[in-house]
Amino acid sequence: MTLLRDIALVIDCEHKTAPRTEGETYGYSIGTREIRNGRINLAAAKPIDRQTFEEWTRRAVPAPGDLIFSREAPMGEVGEVPQEARVSLGQRTVLVQIKSSEVSHRYLKYRLMAPDTQQWIKQHSAGSTVLHLNVSDVRQIPLGELPTLLRQERIVEVLEDHLSRLDAGVAYLNAAKQRARVLTKAVLAALIPDVADYPASWESTTVSHAGTVELGRQRHPDWHSGPNMHPYLRVANVFEDRIDTTDVMEMHWPDDTFDRFRLEPDDILLNEGQSPEWLGRPAIYRGVPKEVGFTNSLLRFKAREDVLPEFALLVFRRHMHTGRFRRESRITTNIAHLSATRLKGIEFPVPPIEEQECIVETATLKLDAAKRLEEHISRSEHKAQALRRSLLTSAFSGRLTGASGGPEPEAVEALVDEVNSAVPEGALF
Repeated sequence: MTLLRDIALVIDCEHKTAPRTEGETYGYSIGTREIRNGRINLAAAKPIDRQTFEEWTRRAVPAPGDLIFSREAPMGEVGEVPQEARVSLGQRTVLVQIKSSEVSHRYLKYRLMAPDTQQWIKQHSAGSTVLHLNVSDVRQIPLGELPTLLRQERIVEVLEDHLSRLDAGVAYLNAAKQRARVLTKAVLAALIPDVADYPASWESTTVSHAGTVELGRQRHPDWHSGPNMHPYLRVANVFEDRIDTTDVMEMHWPDDTFDRFRLEPDDILLNEGQSPEWLGRPAIYRGVPKEVGFTNSLLRFKAREDVLPEFALLVFRRHMHTGRFRRESRITTNIAHLSATRLKGIEFPVPPIEEQECIVETATLKLDAAKRLEEHISRSEHKAQALRRSLLTSAFSGRLTGASGGPEPEAVEALVDEVNSAVPEGALF
């Protein structure tokens, strides 16, 4: 059994945040968010100046052929150091430098991405709220019995051939998803114009005068358990016009605090902290799950009597898609925040109730096609993720290259074709 420490050096990052440069870019700080599916997204990375680069690479300068591995948030992602730019390690990452000439860095990258390796990483993680892998444990990651270098290169060649076509299918899905977002934005902006263009019959007010706004309850390690446990919703549960209840957590609510933060049907929840394009992402709580609170990663809006909750939801969706919430945000690292105070001051139209009903009905009809397409795309994305895991499993079991026979390559071909054809004809508008 080969361990990662046997074939590579694992070098920890500086345990502090590199400052973003507003001047000339000398390099990029690679955080955990920039590492996905074996790649490093330089476009999303933080630009840094020369002084910062030199300070953050004192332990080692990442070079092409090295890998960057994330230990937390998320854990277990890995990407190759790019050739086209200088990079340094962001927080919660480590540099993996291969020290053996008998190991392909591309093979090692995919070996670390393989489902059995990822399962080992999860089993050896620590942390009560955010899971992480200690640097010492990264060095202990088992890699199985390494094949010869020639065999490694053959595995990578066949695997990347399949992955390239899968990636093309995923890119097509992403294009369709972007078109659906464009359609949604156009519909919402047409139904609810800018404040300067509100019809004379509409009341022009602010969010604070159209209802009440409240920030959720702060989480605390002391409240992970206790005698008054209740479920709560957090930012990870609230999507656009949808609340995901598959991962609802619980915490202790001291005294009468749960009554204050208990959700009621028709409450609208908005993301307080999110990536800038999704800041303020709203959904209506429709009573499921029952007896649930919300945390301070969310804001709650309760509409006044002459404001339909469904209309308020459209207003907030419109503000999100047009970037109105973003203009009121403050950004820390890559996360934008929308405070209750800033939300309260944002413009909010109140048409006559009959007109609100008409707008809601029209929006439902026009947005239904985009919603169905997004649901179709989401199902296809799940299939693509499953296929990626299947490819990686097959690559290191011998099935993908035919070492143990079996129909796996043909099955992979069929799944790739399915992902490529997942978007219905004409769905790109």
